[in-house]
Amino acid sequence: MATQKLYAGAKLRDIRTRLSLTQKDFAAKLGISLPYLNQMENNNRPVSTTVVLSLAQEFGFDVTELGQGDAERLVSDMREALADPVFGEGAPQLADLRLTASNAPALARAFLALHRAYRQTHERLASLDEALGREGTQLQPSPWEEVRDFFHYCDNYIDAVDRAGEHFAAKLGQDGNIRAALVARLASSGIHVVFSPKAPLRSFDADRRELILSSLVPVETQSFQMLVQIALLQQGQLLDATLDLARFQSEEARSIAKLGLANYFAGAAIMPYKRLLEAAQESRHDLELLSARFGASIEQVAHRLSTLQRPGAKGVPFFFVRVDQAGTITKRHSATRLQFARFGGACPLWNVHRAFETPRQFLRQLAETPDGVRYISLARDVSKPGGQFGAPTRRYAIALGCEVRHAAALVYADDMDFTRASAFEPIGISCRICERINCHQRSVPPLEKRLSITPTRRDVLPYKLE
Repeated sequence: MATQKLYAGAKLRDIRTRLSLTQKDFAAKLGISLPYLNQMENNNRPVSTTVVLSLAQEFGFDVTELGQGDAERLVSDMREALADPVFGEGAPQLADLRLTASNAPALARAFLALHRAYRQTHERLASLDEALGREGTQLQPSPWEEVRDFFHYCDNYIDAVDRAGEHFAAKLGQDGNIRAALVARLASSGIHVVFSPKAPLRSFDADRRELILSSLVPVETQSFQMLVQIALLQQGQLLDATLDLARFQSEEARSIAKLGLANYFAGAAIMPYKRLLEAAQESRHDLELLSARFGASIEQVAHRLSTLQRPGAKGVPFFFVRVDQAGTITKRHSATRLQFARFGGACPLWNVHRAFETPRQFLRQLAETPDGVRYISLARDVSKPGGQFGAPTRRYAIALGCEVRHAAALVYADDMDFTRASAFEPIGISCRICERINCHQRSVPPLEKRLSITPTRRDVLPYKLE
């Protein structure tokens, strides 16, 4: 199989800009000619092995980042957007989308923002009861979507906040009982912690300097919520500086993002980066062992593992997703080539949907996406009881997975047969852009395929794909 050429002009240009070097000086340091560098930055030539080695030796650059970043996400997002029926037939070729993502990422993001605005307008028109009477409504992404995309394009790794959480954990000096250590830490700051069965998950009274937490939730949830409040009280300058760089379009988005960053800090403090990375490698990512060691829930551990993408000390690139019983994705992140549908639910053939049928058990699945990439996926329900009789139970399922080339690093991969092609179940992203022609669970036809209707014949699907 021929080696895939690496076109990373935008990334190369970004490196040079960060180093404040002219093309002439950058070319000299890389040991290449100025015209050659210019051609690579404009994606007229692939990045050569000489340049890759020079980047590592001369600048200490993590060369694995050349093949990563926004490009694949942008391609996946554009493909999904272009599958919208409004575009009709004749969608751009995949090669054109990759060229756009590599050479004009700002244009690609502008296109996605325009499509989001169109979708929201369409949805408003379809729900006049919500739109009537509103004044000053602007065509812009919803605050929730804007924040989701912020974390999505940051690879779900915020370096400054991550290191701040790690530093806090080192100063806390926990001895295994993080909940007690946090209560003492808050008390030293003049904040009294109260646990009550009638309290919401977390409530802070600034005047009384009192933090009230629900006594009905698990201990790890109480610890997490204490850390969220500590982040909001003691890390405000750091959070605000990060938010200033993000430049959100609305105060609602900024407020949601600030809470998201506080949650990020909490996860980083409970599971400090270096300690978690070492423990994950030692235990081969055994979620139950890691949960017990760090006093965190299974969901907290799985989500935190998907953020271990610190340059120079990266963990296994995982995808992480949480779905509700209707199949709606409520949390999603992917450091792999697998990208989730931005609208609607996940592929019904994915094992995450079966997790509801086997409570408190881990389900393993070998899966292959239409692009031929193979994954190992781990799914489990994470239902959250209300804590008392009559209280509603929130039911979710999570999935954590990675490409099979990392399978040896997972204890869950033991005794699985990776040699048989039939062992890998075919999954997709969403039916409208999935190219599989023989899927028995297909809900709608793919837009890039022609349909053939035969009135005298009926199979699993009422049509054939050509």
